[in-house]
Amino acid sequence: MYAALGVHFWRSRWRDATLAKRRGLSNWERGALLLALAAHGLILHRELFAAGGMRFGFSIAMSLMVWLAVLFYWIENLYARLDGLQTLAMPAAAICSLLPGLFPIQHQLPNADSPVFRAHFVVAMLAYSLFTLAALHALLMSVAEKQLHSARLSKALANLPPLLTMETLLFRLIGIAFVLLTLTLLSGIMFSEDLFGRAFILDHKTVFAIISWVIFGTLLVGRQIWGWRGKLAQRWTLVGFAVLLLAYVGSRFVMDVLLHRAG
Repeated sequence: MYAALGVHFWRSRWRDATLAKRRGLSNWERGALLLALAAHGLILHRELFAAGGMRFGFSIAMSLMVWLAVLFYWIENLYARLDGLQTLAMPAAAICSLLPGLFPIQHQLPNADSPVFRAHFVVAMLAYSLFTLAALHALLMSVAEKQLHSARLSKALANLPPLLTMETLLFRLIGIAFVLLTLTLLSGIMFSEDLFGRAFILDHKTVFAIISWVIFGTLLVGRQIWGWRGKLAQRWTLVGFAVLLLAYVGSRFVMDVLLHRAG
C-alpha cells in the first residue's frame, strides 16, 4: 500500500502538469494512507508483543520509527499543506515495513511489564520518530532551496508552502522532539534500576544519544540567539539525526544483522 501510494504521489505531484491546482491530501488519499498505517500498526503490535513478552531489534526499531513519523505526517497534513513530502515518505515506509520480515532476529526486552519502562519506551520512540520526520523535512527543504536558487523549481516543489513556513514547522518538530529526547535521557539516567534492572552505565548508546541531544540543543539555541536558519539548520538537523540513529538502531543493526546476535 505504501509503495502504491508512493507511485501515485510521484505521478500526481511530480509529473502532473496540473499539480499547481492540487492542495494537500484528498479525502481518498488520506483514507488510503490511514488504511496503510492501520495495517502496518497491527503488524508492528504483533511483532512487538509476540510470545507474551516484548521483542525488539534493529528491524522493528526502524519500522516503528517510520510508522510513527508517517502517522505524525498524516496528522500534520490536517493543519498544513505538505505536498512533496509524500514522495519521500512513502518509499521509506514501504522499505521499513518489510524489515521485520527480512531481518527477523529480535531480543526480549527486560522489565517490559513495568509501566515505567513502557512510558520510557514510548517517549523514546516518539522522539526518534519526530526527528525522523524532521530529517525528511530538512531534506525536502534542501532540494527545494537548491532548485529555487538555480531557477529550476519543479512543479512538485513549486506547490510547497513558502520556505519560511516549512522552516517554522521544522523547528517546531525539532523543539518537541528535543523535549522528548531530554525526558528519555533523564528517565534512563535517573531510573536505570527500574527500567533496566541495573545501575546506570555510560555505554555507547547513551554517549551517541547525549551527543545528538547536544547537537539539537545547540541548533535550538543558535536559532534563538543567532537566528540560525537555511542550509546551516538543515545540516545540523541531518547530522543530529544520523548520530541519534547510531545511538540504538546502529548498534542493533550490528548485533542483529552483521553479528546475528539477539542479545
